[in-house]
Amino acid sequence: MHRFFWVFSVVVLLSACNDDRMIAGEMLSLKGGWNKEQPVVFTIPELDSVQPYNLFLQVRNSNDYPFNNLFLIVSMEFPHGKTVTDTLEYRMSHPTGEWMGSGIGSIKEHKLWYKEGVTFPETGEYLLRIEHALRNNGEVEGVSQLKGITDIGYSIEPAGQ
Repeated sequence: MHRFFWVFSVVVLLSACNDDRMIAGEMLSLKGGWNKEQPVVFTIPELDSVQPYNLFLQVRNSNDYPFNNLFLIVSMEFPHGKTVTDTLEYRMSHPTGEWMGSGIGSIKEHKLWYKEGVTFPETGEYLLRIEHALRNNGEVEGVSQLKGITDIGYSIEPAGQ
């Protein structure tokens, strides 16, 4: 009977995590940390050119992550050569040190706002390039191998829902 209860609980939890609003997205697992010289690059599938979308960054971290925030440089490369680059900062933990995000155990998942009401007017391939920009206090050089970020990704949802 206990075994049935646990199997049932896991099935319910997994089905609750399914986001029906997401129309595109991808996650990449980072093995052994995130190298500063290796940006994560995603190809965004062709989407309706008139429909506005909300874009999110998906980040999973473990207890090995040594910071309470996360600095990212995110670039959207358009099919005809235009590039829009943003430097973003996200809080990853509460002032008490407790991780923000969702999840059970030592891995927490963060759904972070990237852009709101975006359209994709050009036909062709859009690239989303994500790199971290963390550095230790008082140091000029950035952290070369960022520990504790286990996965990075993106998701796209229709705006206004």
